[in-house]
Order: sequence, then C-alpha cells, then structure tokens
Amino acid sequence: LPEAGRYQLYVAYICPWACRTLIALRVKGLDPVIDVCVVDPRLGDQGWQFTGNNGSDVDALNGARFMHDIYTRADPTYTGRATVPVLWDKHGRTIVNNESADILQILNRDFPALADNTVDLRPAALEAEIEQVNRRLYADFNNGVYQAGFAGSQKAYDEAVREVFEMLDWMELRLTESLWLVGEQLTETDIRAFVTLIRFELAYYGLFKCNLRPLSAYPAVIAYLVRLLAIPAFAASVNADHIKAGYYSIKALNPGGVVPVGPHLDYLPRRTAE
Repeated sequence: LPEAGRYQLYVAYICPWACRTLIALRVKGLDPVIDVCVVDPRLGDQGWQFTGNNGSDVDALNGARFMHDIYTRADPTYTGRATVPVLWDKHGRTIVNNESADILQILNRDFPALADNTVDLRPAALEAEIEQVNRRLYADFNNGVYQAGFAGSQKAYDEAVREVFEMLDWMELRLTESLWLVGEQLTETDIRAFVTLIRFELAYYGLFKCNLRPLSAYPAVIAYLVRLLAIPAFAASVNADHIKAGYYSIKALNPGGVVPVGPHLDYLPRRTAE
C-alpha cells in the first residue's frame, strides 16, 4: 500500500542498479515519504555492511549490521546473495522487492497521491521503444562494462568492449538529434544510461579496461551528462568517493586496494569531485 513513512529503500552509492532506484525516488519527489539507508561502499567479509562511515549510514530502523541481516529478517531460511537495492516494508517487516527494474516501476507507478512530481518515467506511448532500448542498453552497456571487466579471455573482453563502444556510438548519434534517449522527455531509459555513464571514467575506463576511447570523444554524451546532472535528483545520487572506494576494493581486479586520486572530471558536481 502506498503509505507515507511505510517504506525504506536500501541503496549503495557505488551500485548503478541501486542508484537508478534512488534517482527515480527523487525525480518523483518521494524522498519525503520513503526513507533511504546507504550501505558502506566497500564489501566486507559478510557483504554489504552498515558502518556509518564516510557518508554511509547505520541502520537505525532495523539495527542490522549487514545487508544479509535484512534478508534473514524477512525470511529466516534465506541463504542467497544479499544485494541492493531493497525496498523494505516497515509495517510488514519484509522485503517488498529487491530487483532494481521492478522498484523503478513501483516508484514510478504506485505512489501517485504521494509523489510531488507527476512526471511519468515510462509513458504508455513510449513503452515499446523504452523496452527495446532498455534491453540493448542492459546487454551492451550496463552489463557490458562488467562483461569486459571480468572477462575470462581475450576474446570475451574484445567482444564486450566492442559492444560497449558501439552503444556509446549509438548514444552519441541519438543525442546529437535529441535531448533524450527515447522520445522527447525524460524516461527511465535516461536513468538507466546515466548510472553507467557517470561511473565510466571513475571506474570502468581504468579498472574494467573499457578504454578504447575516453568519454570526451563523445561531446553529445558529455552534454547529456551535464544536462542530467543539472537535475538535483541525478546530482544527489553521485558520490565519486564511494564509487571509487567500492570499485577499487574489488580484490580480483585490484589486489592492492589502492584507490586512484583522480580523475578530475569537470562535469561532476563539485562535492563529488573532491
């Protein structure tokens, strides 16, 4: 039920999947009625953790130390991965949903009386095109950067990087003709693209070896990023320190755990660039 104060959204600033729900929450103006709790950017031995350090939160609601505590509170028999995002029902003391694509639609659709902003991120007239672009965006870009970063062979890496940059080429072409990726308005597709684009030079270009071309080779994409960052909901979702700390703590890719001091990116909001 869409009640004010009933739900809490668990997110990680490092995580693109979690941040797309956070952006939707704020675009819709639901942040006064749905609480947000941010995990530490670094995965511990027990996964996502609540430390209260460096811009992360303690879980004042449930008193959990780790994200897996939330999952077992909802289902004591649960033994799977404890991922973010999670939409938590305070009254039912259970997880409403932990799939970011579903939460994105729940936030867009199910709180009309509580939302300060009536923007529809998935209008019926654009739904087929949104779904078509979303599928490619996920396969070649959102997930594509991970396929490159964790590739087990040269062939797999080469293929993934090719698809990543073909998607960037497509976005550049589209954005020279339109302000948005689908239709002539902000949609959930823009949110899905943004969360990968904003992490591209902070993590994927270096750590994931998606370095065929810098993002500066795509002026229309950069202009698009700047436009989106001018929207407070997008800018507030970006924490460059969390993004770098989280990604560069992946031991399989960066055994020493050294976090780069850069890059300095002019398009980042000042508070996230320092």
